[in-house]
Amino acid sequence: MKKLLIATAALSALALSRVEACTNFIITRGASTDSSVMVTYAADSHQLYGALYYRPARDYRPGETLKIYEWDTGRYLGEIPQVAHTYQTVGNMNEHQLIIGETTYGGRPELEDSTGIMDYGSLIYITLQRAKTAREAIDVIVNLANTYGYASSGESFSIADPDEAWIFEMIGKGCKMVNGKNVNKGIVWVARRIPDGYVCAHANQARITQFPKDDPENCLYAPDVISFAREAGLYNGTDADFSFCDTYAPLDFSGMRGCEARVWSMFRRITPGMDRYLDYALGKNPENRMPLWVKPAKRISPKEVMDFMRDHYEDTPMDMRYDIGAGGHHLPYRWRPMGFEVDGVKYLNERATATQQTGFWFMAQARNYLPDPIGGVYWFGVDDAGTSCLTPIYCSVTEIPECFREGNGHMTEYSPTSAFWLFNRVTNFAYLRYDMMSADILKVVNERENGQLKKVQQIDAKALSLYKTNPEAAIRLLTDYSVKTAQEMFDKWVELDRYLLVKYMDGNVKKERNGKFLDNGYGRNIPASPDFPGYNDEWKKAVAGSTGDRLKEIEIKK
Repeated sequence: MKKLLIATAALSALALSRVEACTNFIITRGASTDSSVMVTYAADSHQLYGALYYRPARDYRPGETLKIYEWDTGRYLGEIPQVAHTYQTVGNMNEHQLIIGETTYGGRPELEDSTGIMDYGSLIYITLQRAKTAREAIDVIVNLANTYGYASSGESFSIADPDEAWIFEMIGKGCKMVNGKNVNKGIVWVARRIPDGYVCAHANQARITQFPKDDPENCLYAPDVISFAREAGLYNGTDADFSFCDTYAPLDFSGMRGCEARVWSMFRRITPGMDRYLDYALGKNPENRMPLWVKPAKRISPKEVMDFMRDHYEDTPMDMRYDIGAGGHHLPYRWRPMGFEVDGVKYLNERATATQQTGFWFMAQARNYLPDPIGGVYWFGVDDAGTSCLTPIYCSVTEIPECFREGNGHMTEYSPTSAFWLFNRVTNFAYLRYDMMSADILKVVNERENGQLKKVQQIDAKALSLYKTNPEAAIRLLTDYSVKTAQEMFDKWVELDRYLLVKYMDGNVKKERNGKFLDNGYGRNIPASPDFPGYNDEWKKAVAGSTGDRLKEIEIKK
């Protein structure tokens, strides 16, 4: 998602500006346990409502146009000609198993184009309607941005299909007006195919440095990506030394500590030796740059990929659970703004992969060994990935579960049938005593996700058998399963919401046995005396230290 754009020289200001940010992980077929291509995305924003976008395939008459509204703001930007046929899209995946995710890196603010009408969100969702493969998607994005002008700042895209995965980075060319027209309209860009068996990631910092100029099978780029940089006074070295990110989005402390650190935290889970880049992740050594992609020590399962999105830097030097900012219950979050100042000294809280202000998130799988309607599974969730649950939605569904539908509530209107509001109720309550409540929530999350991963294999087999003779019946089966499973998850969270309130009401913890709350033994529906867990030791010491003798017990001599 977008963040404020500030000149790269203003490091402290930039560090405070990255308050809305997203994270993408990309796993190639050869790196996954089930030979699927997987992409994750968290749409992190303080203003985005979590809903599952659905656009059925459609035919259009010649001359019809498409109105463009900026995804972040809803601002009308203009209109473009519509194509004759658009493909069905479910969230950030289409009927051909094409997946697109993004993170905004901003880059040089002077390269923004105020005359453009294609913002990054529109590029995603229009491209999904018009492209079948990752390579086609790259062409569509480039053509749209160059034809109609690019209305956003620097952007990294994850673009994947059942066979291959790419990281694509782009930025505008700024405004150079001649006779009322911007002669710099369009983008400069580079796209690199991730080698099979490897894993890539990006998190609001451009990551492509030098790239091969003579390998179109694995690397594509704008013909003027280097010459434009020279003309704009951004680069004066050789073609061989040209680095896309160092030229168009120079690295700074915030880019390392607030962004690249999220990539590092995931890479270290799957690849030995990543701790040698710790000084880079901490923002201390830009020369010790991490690789663009890494080869995992072993193949990665879909459940592991889901859990990567729940990372809070646990057991690293950036772990947020043990300083006073975590409060009395080891909360791994900090409220915005990220930066603060004390006695003229500036400080910056961590920005982990899992964050409170998430509209929606997903883990999408593209599987080339199944027909498209069955092969594409879009695991979708809303709110904070740390304590929310993903549920499978096949890319061929003809109906969206009510709890995820657009129009079912919005950011300033509560809906009792909306998953976004329900998950926010549960998670915001858990923030009060995270060390205890999050364990209860994650127990349910893991049971459901592990159960559905097994169930999907059974549904795949049933649908494939049916698809051979009756494709329409197979799609009905997949739709019914997707809708029913999502509603069952919603119902489970209604139950969980009530359970947590009863168990943790008023700072107490009611006693349980065999899944039932204990009473006091007198048959009058009065609970057994509850536990009083109090606060963690860090909090007690901080309170004692900040109050002096005010709370100190004294002994009264008799």
